[in-house]
Amino acid sequence: MLHKTYDWMMDRASHRHALAWLAAISFAESSFFPIPPDVMLIPMVLAAPSRWWRIAALCTLASVIGGYFGYAIGALAMDTVGWHILNFFHLAEKFAQMKPLVDRYGAWVILVKGMTPIPYKLITITAGAFYFDLVKFTFASIIARGVRFFLVAALLWRFGVPIRSFVEKRLTLVTTAFVVLLVGGFMALKFL
Repeated sequence: MLHKTYDWMMDRASHRHALAWLAAISFAESSFFPIPPDVMLIPMVLAAPSRWWRIAALCTLASVIGGYFGYAIGALAMDTVGWHILNFFHLAEKFAQMKPLVDRYGAWVILVKGMTPIPYKLITITAGAFYFDLVKFTFASIIARGVRFFLVAALLWRFGVPIRSFVEKRLTLVTTAFVVLLVGGFMALKFL
């Protein structure tokens, strides 16, 4: 099923309404859809490198708006819809692990985990279920999703097709390295 969904998304990346499809997928992935929007983002940026910024911005905006839907699922429908989504994606155990992290680190958890390939739906539904501050959730989501999608798009714009397989195979490494550098920079500023 995932392979068919992946192929369907790749087909949509070259569709004349690709931007609308990217927005829809970015929105849905933030709350219930299984495949991240990178599957469409990558070929779209490679096909139109001069539009990389616009494509990344749309992906970010739609993902953040979709995050509100995930938040609403957690806050308003956790016992019905939320648990079904988490169980379907085998994320229920990770949900339980998120509570102490959110309590202790707050927006940092959303910021760091939102940049990585960890399913963003886990973060949005969890934030809603724990009634995390919506303003902090919004800012952390904008930064996290923006960094992730703009980083991927910028790498593709700068290096083109040769970087594609590296990004696709090592997206976790790329985003994790960036998160470490970002957090390290903040820590250095705080303690220096």
